Amino acid sequence: MQLKSKLEATKLYDFLAASPLIVWYTFCGVQLIPALRADFAREANGFDAVFAMSVLSRIASLVFIVTLLLLLTLRHTPKAKTPGILPCVAALAGTYLGVGILLLPPIELATPVYLISALMILGGTAFSLFAVFRLGRSISIMPEARRLVTAGPYRVIRHPLYLGEAIALFGLTLQYLSPLALLLLGLQCAFQLQRMQNEERVLTRIFPEYEIYKAQTARLLPGLY
Repeated sequence: MQLKSKLEATKLYDFLAASPLIVWYTFCGVQLIPALRADFAREANGFDAVFAMSVLSRIASLVFIVTLLLLLTLRHTPKAKTPGILPCVAALAGTYLGVGILLLPPIELATPVYLISALMILGGTAFSLFAVFRLGRSISIMPEARRLVTAGPYRVIRHPLYLGEAIALFGLTLQYLSPLALLLLGLQCAFQLQRMQNEERVLTRIFPEYEIYKAQTARLLPGLY
C-alpha cells in the first residue's frame, strides 16, 4: 500500500494517468485542422461576419486544446485526490457529455442566431483559455488538489473554467437545437455542479485557507451563485 502511494505521487504516474486525455485532445485538435482549411476554402465566396466568427471560434478552440495538452503534460503532481468512482464519473461526464451534441444533426439557423451562437462559443472558449492560463500547472480533470489558485478570474469566482465551458456549450447547443441536445446540455450542467462540489471538498481538506477564499467568492456568478 505504501509502495502504491509512493508510485501515485510520481510525475510518471501522473503523466500516464493523463495520457488518455492527451490522446483525446490530440485527436480533437487534429480534427479541427481540416475544418479550418474548409473555412478558408469557402472564403472565395466572400469575407463576411459568419466566416470571421467561424474561423475565430475554431482557432480559439485549437489554441485551447494545445494549451491543455501542454499543461496536462507539465502539471504538478496532486497532493490529494477524492476517493471513489462517483466523483470520477461526475468529472468525466461533466467534461465530455456535451461532445454527444456534435453527433446530432445540425439545424439551419438564421444568420443573426448563428452569429450569437458563434459569439458564445468564441467568448466562452476565450474565457476558458484565460482561466486555464491562470490555473496553469494545477489543472485537473478529476477532483484533485495540486496548488491553490486564487489569481485572475479566480479572484472573483471559484470555477471560471467551467463557466467559460458552459457559455461555449450553450452556444454550440443552439446549432443542434433539439430535445436530445437540451437533455445532454442539462445532464452535463448537472454533472458539472456535482464536480464543483467534489473539487471544493478536496481543496478544503488540503488547503485550510480555502474556506476563507470560498466565503469571499461566488461559485460561478457573482451575486447570484
